[in-house]
Parts: sequence; structure tokens; C-alpha cells
Amino acid sequence: MDDFLDKLPEMDLMRSEKMTLVQLIIPVESAHRCVTYLGELGLLQFRDLNADKSPFQRTFATQVKRCGEMSRKLRFFKDQIDKAGLRCLPRHEIEPDIELGDLERQLADHEHEVLEMNSNSEKLRLTYNELLEFKIVLQKASGFLVSSNAHAIGDETELHESTYSNNGFIESSSLLEQEMRHEPLNQSGLRFISGIINKDKLLRFERMLFRATRGNMLFNQTPSDEEIMDPSTSEMVEKIVFVVFFSGEQARTKILKICEAFGANCYPVPEDTTKQRQLTREVLSRLSDLEATLDAGTRHRNNALNAVGYSLTKWMTTVRREKAVYDTLNMLNFDVTKKCLVGEGWCPTFAKTQIHEVLQRATFDSNSQVGVIFHVMQAVESPPTYFRTNKLTNAFQEIIDAYGVARYQQANPAVYSVVTYPFLFAVMFGDWGHGLCLLLGALYLLARERKLSTQKLGSFMEMLFGGRYVILLMALFSIYCGLIYNEFFSVPFHIFGGSAYKCRDATCSDAYTVGLVKYRDPYPFGVDPSWRGSRTELPYLNSLKMKMSILLGIAQMNLGLILSFFNARFFGSSLDIRYQFIPQMIFLNSLFGYLSLLIIIKWCTGSQADLYHVMIYMFLSPTEELGENELFWGQRPLQARFCYCLWLSLPFHGCFFQNLLHSEKFTRFQGRTYGVLGTSEVDLDVEPDSARGHQEEEFNFSEIFVHQLIHSIEFVLGSVSNTASYLRLWALSLAHSELSTVFYEKVLLLAWGYENILIRLIGVVVFAFATAFILLMMETLSAFLHALRLHWVEFMGKFFHGDGYKFKPFSFALISDDDE
Repeated sequence: MDDFLDKLPEMDLMRSEKMTLVQLIIPVESAHRCVTYLGELGLLQFRDLNADKSPFQRTFATQVKRCGEMSRKLRFFKDQIDKAGLRCLPRHEIEPDIELGDLERQLADHEHEVLEMNSNSEKLRLTYNELLEFKIVLQKASGFLVSSNAHAIGDETELHESTYSNNGFIESSSLLEQEMRHEPLNQSGLRFISGIINKDKLLRFERMLFRATRGNMLFNQTPSDEEIMDPSTSEMVEKIVFVVFFSGEQARTKILKICEAFGANCYPVPEDTTKQRQLTREVLSRLSDLEATLDAGTRHRNNALNAVGYSLTKWMTTVRREKAVYDTLNMLNFDVTKKCLVGEGWCPTFAKTQIHEVLQRATFDSNSQVGVIFHVMQAVESPPTYFRTNKLTNAFQEIIDAYGVARYQQANPAVYSVVTYPFLFAVMFGDWGHGLCLLLGALYLLARERKLSTQKLGSFMEMLFGGRYVILLMALFSIYCGLIYNEFFSVPFHIFGGSAYKCRDATCSDAYTVGLVKYRDPYPFGVDPSWRGSRTELPYLNSLKMKMSILLGIAQMNLGLILSFFNARFFGSSLDIRYQFIPQMIFLNSLFGYLSLLIIIKWCTGSQADLYHVMIYMFLSPTEELGENELFWGQRPLQARFCYCLWLSLPFHGCFFQNLLHSEKFTRFQGRTYGVLGTSEVDLDVEPDSARGHQEEEFNFSEIFVHQLIHSIEFVLGSVSNTASYLRLWALSLAHSELSTVFYEKVLLLAWGYENILIRLIGVVVFAFATAFILLMMETLSAFLHALRLHWVEFMGKFFHGDGYKFKPFSFALISDDDE
């Protein structure tokens, strides 16, 4: 048996890449170039040897701060270009590389120039706004003044009668009556203040004026008919021109304070019409000069921003790379001579030659007299997990990594998920009409792959584009399962020939409900279209899909157990194989594997045996005769043996010998090619990840026995619940089919039964929207999430731990804009 196991393949393509811990000793003069070249290669993950130091205590903290300041300036230029609405495309000609110091000086000069232009422009804009508001107030307020003087036409005696007596006291006329007198405003004691205010503050402003003057004022308002730009927000603001008539110096002081509090700008308007015209001409002249000055300043500022914009992308990339290089250099330590930097990191074993060549090239390019020392180290802690992926497998790997990163060298479930994931989705989504719609969407994303990969997409579109190959496979499998179910938007078709059923006689009035008999061989592929609409359609499809779900679930769970066997064999754990894999395989297949066998035999023989009765009395009365529920010869002794094996597997799975495996796992490292560092300088007693620290851990038999007992109970109960969980394949498939039937029969066919073309059109539109938003979006998302659950829990729970950590190499290609 051991010889047979040794001959089995090691599943190299199914596991993560073998990793190596390496040490670099780099001369100071070539350190920057070496790290830069390693960033371009992107196959080395540096370890932080200065984790106990704060960012400000590290060697290259000053350079990192300089790069951060340059990043801030570049973001400032980008915001200014976006705010100005400019579109600066990078130049096609190759620009020479620029030194970091020269770039820093250029950015400082450009920033000083842009800030100065912004300051001047803001001052000019404030002056322009004041003159514009002054012009509007002159135009609007003069109308109120002219109308107030026009009230002098009235009879003087009539105005004098406005003075009246109230209980013997003589009161003077109100402000409104004073305004109506024919004397000039300054002679009657009536004054006014004119200005302009934001529209959203007008009601509160008027209410405050009324309360402050106790109603002794007259408030006139009119829209400005022109929107004015706010310099601080660059937004157009609607304002209102007002004129307040009042009497007395005390009221004037109150009104001016209220205007200042509400941000209302007050402007003097002369009462003389000639002076108003003269002042208006002066304001218009100054406005014209300011407009020309502002336009010239805007053109000059845009030219300066364009000059920056042509090189902005290149500069941002340069600064981002430089900052990443110095951040990486901060992870390295100086040796005792202070002439070399010492670094450690993980790299794939296959990349050692490439890294060595890159370091040699960096030494030559930096004219260093001393080369870089590159050698392999022995590791104590677990290496990172690294899977090489392509455009097809990357999305499936991300789906698995969302649950947890696999342990180092553990079997990778993403390889199998490339097939099983879209297939389980298709079992729930089986309709080849809906599958064609998904296929068209996937083909559109693939056709525009090159263009969409360079654009900045929204979160939803980015998710769809990232999973374009997942959608493609889901569509193809949905078409396949839809052909098996014989459903095209819930409508059956005779694609693979005629039906196996026909009408019994000529009097058969309804061939879809009664009178059908089988007259030839079964339908060659999938469900016979004559089942659609029959009285036994739902029981037949229920039985078919429910049993098919159990078969698929048992097959996938067995695959998970087989992968646990290969994991145990790879890590050399014979106890895992003897006391975990074998009892679990016996238990699962003695119960549900036997049920799957009965389902297949019943399908092949056409037997009417009750499988519920068989499975129940397999435990209650294993020695009784089966009678009409017997599906094959020797069934009773076979299932009795299965029952005995099932009960015997439980003690072996919970046996205390299995507990020795848990203590053994503490005493050795998962990767067999790595051992404890053979040096006395390392104090393994204080290292939590060290192998020796685990060796000295006390072995507590009772605690481990209880843990294994709980694990055994969990597996037994989980086998039942996981098998039942696969029935969601049947439930969602049935729900999708019935919902599609409802939309087809109760919406499309119902509307098509009317002769009115409008009703038919409405029916088609409602059917299209229901199909697109409910069946193609909501049902797709539902089936996607249920397939995700089946893989994360039912499949991966048999062998996957998910407690590893991802390989994150230092690579310029992986640096995003958020890393600045």
C-alpha cells in the first residue's frame, strides 16, 4: 500500500509555488538601483527587519517625506487641471528620465507659480464680483427710488389728514406715509440702504430687519437676473437686490450690522438720476477692463497647467515608484560596518536565477566595486502562499481567497472551482435562453477587454469586468444545463428529435394533459418536451432535480475528502490518513454513497422502490426482507454491511490515536523542506512561531480528546447537513423554472391573446424587463451566492484551512494610486 501511495503524483500544478527564504547583502552605493530592479521584476517579498521602529526612526524617513510632499504637489496640480476642465494628454515622444532632486525643484517652482496666479485671480474675481453687484444694485435700486418720488402727485391736504388722534394723543405718520410725501427723502427724514444678498438668506434677513426696527421700515426686493460666481466654491449663486427705507440714525446702525451679519453687501446709490447714469458708466468701464484682465490671467494659468499636465502622469509614476523604493529600503538593516544593507525576503524557488541576474545587472549599472551577496536561508515560520494565475483562473482564485488564503503547499480548491463553480451555478440557473443572454454579455466584455482594461470603471462595472471569464463559463454551462432541462425562456423545443410520447387515439383532445402513451425510445438528450404542461410535470421534475442534487453533492464532498488525503500524504501525516480520511470516507459513502448508488440503480431499472423506506429501515431493521423495495440481488446483506461499517468508523474517527496527530502537528513545521535555524543566536524559546517552542508545549490528553470528540460529532452532523444543503440546487432550479413560466404564460401569452397592438406591446415590454432585472440579474446573483456557499462550506470544509497568508512581492506593477 505504501509503495502504491509513493507512486501517486504530488499534484505540483495543484499546489502553491515552492518558496525560498533568501538574504541580500547590498552595498550602499547600489542599494537604490538593486531595489528598483527588483521592483521591476516583482518576484521578491521583503521582510520588515525594522518592525520595532516607528516610521520617523527609519533610515530613509527624510526621502519618504520628500516623496510624500511631491505626491501632494502632484495631486494639487491634478485637482487644478480637473477644476479648470483641461484635458492634458501625455506626450508621445520619449522624455528623458529626471532626477528626483530636479523634479522636486520643478514641482516647487510650478506650485509657487500656480498659487500666485490663483491668489491674483481670486483677488481680481472678488473685485469683479463687487463691481458686478454694484452695477446690478444701481440698475435695480434706481427703480425703487424713482417710484418713491413719483408719489408726490397726491393732494397735500390728503396727506395731512393722515395725522390722526388716538385717545387724545397726536401720533405722527408712519414711514410708508412719510415716503408718500412730495418732499425729498433727506428733507422728510426718510433714508435708505441698498445692497444685494444671497437668495437663500433673504427670508431670515427680512424677518430680522422687521424685528430690529419694530416694523418701522419698508423693504423692497427684486431678483438680480444674473447669477454671480462664488470665488471660494466656483459655483454660480443667485442673489436678490434689496432697498430698505428707514428713519433715524439708530435704525441705520442696526440695519448695517444686520447686513454684515448676513453677508449682504451694501452699495451707495445716489438719488440724482444723472449721477446714477454717470456712476453706472464708470462701473461698466471698469468691469470691461477687469474681464479682459481675468481672461488673460485664465489663459496664462491654463498654459502653465498644460505644461505641467503633459508630464503629470510620468511624474506621478516616478514619484510613486521612488516612494515605494525608499519604503522598501526602510525595511532593510545596516550591517556592523554601516557600508552594506542587509535584507531578507521570500521568493519563488523558480525565481532565484532571475533575481540573481537582476542583482548582477544592478551592480554593473551602479559601478559598484562590490557585488551583492545573495544566498538561501533556512526558515522557521511558514512561507507565504503564491499561486501563478492567468486571466482565466485569476477570478476563481480571488473567489477562493475571499474566504481565506490556503496554507503553504496546501491543495488549491481554485483549480477545481474553474469547472465545479460555473457548473453548480448552471444547475440552479438552467435555461439555455437565459444562458445565451449571459453569453452575449460575457462576449461583449471580452470583445472590449483591451479598451476596458485601460479605463477607470465604476465599482459594479469593474466587478463584472474582473469576472468576465467566470460569466463566460457560467453562460456556457447554463446553456448545457438548459438543454438538459429543455427550457428556453421556460418553453420546451424538440431540438434532438421527436418526443417519445404520442396521443393514444384520435379522440385524444388534449395531448398535453391526458391520453399520452410511450411509443418509441426515450428522448435522446435531456427532458422530453412532452413533460411540459402535463399533470405529472412537477412531481417528475422534482424527483429528477432532487436526486440529481444529491448525486452532485456526494460527488463534490468525496472530491473534498480525496483532496484531504492528498494533503495528508504530501505533508507525511499517516495518522491523518488512517484516523481521519478513511473513517470519513467510510461514514460518508456507507450512508449517502449508498443512497447515490440506489438512485442510479432506480433510474437504470425503472424500479418503483421507495428509497425513503429503504434508508430508514436500513438502521431500524437491517435484517428484514425488503420485499418490493429490493432494487438488486444481495441488497439486504450489502446494506447491513454498510450499516456496520458506518458504526465502526465512528470510534476510529474519534480514537485517541488521532489525538497524537494534533500534538505532532505542534512539533513540526508544515513545509518539510524547512527546518529550524541551526544557530545559537536565535532564542527559539521566545519565538511564538518556532518549532522548538511547540515541542516544549505540554501535552494535555484530556483537552485534545475532547477536541477530537467534538470534531467527530461535527463531521457526523455536518455530513447530514451538508448533503441536505445541496438540495438548494433543486430548490433554486425549480424556482427559476417556475418564475420563468409565470412571466411567459401570465405576462407574454396573456397580453398576446388580445387583438390590441398596444396591450401586446406592453406585454412584451413587461416580459423583457422582468426577464432582464429579475431572472438575469436577481436570479443570477442568487445562484452565484448559493454556489459560493456550497464551495466555501460543503466542499472546502473537508480539506481547506484558509489560515495562510498571501505572497505580496515588491512590484511596481502592483502599486496603486492609493499607495501614495
